Amino acid sequence: MAAERGYIDAVIEPSHTRLEIRRALAMLADKEGSHGARKHLLMPL
Repeated sequence: MAAERGYIDAVIEPSHTRLEIRRALAMLADKEGSHGARKHLLMPL
């Protein structure tokens, strides 16, 4: 079962879905992503 293995963070009521999506997007709104240096360059052939 997925919940037993820790794959599920939370179970929410269907009526709270929009609220949870809004909260998640608000947390990500001002997040700045940083990419590390590339390990391999893609050279044109």
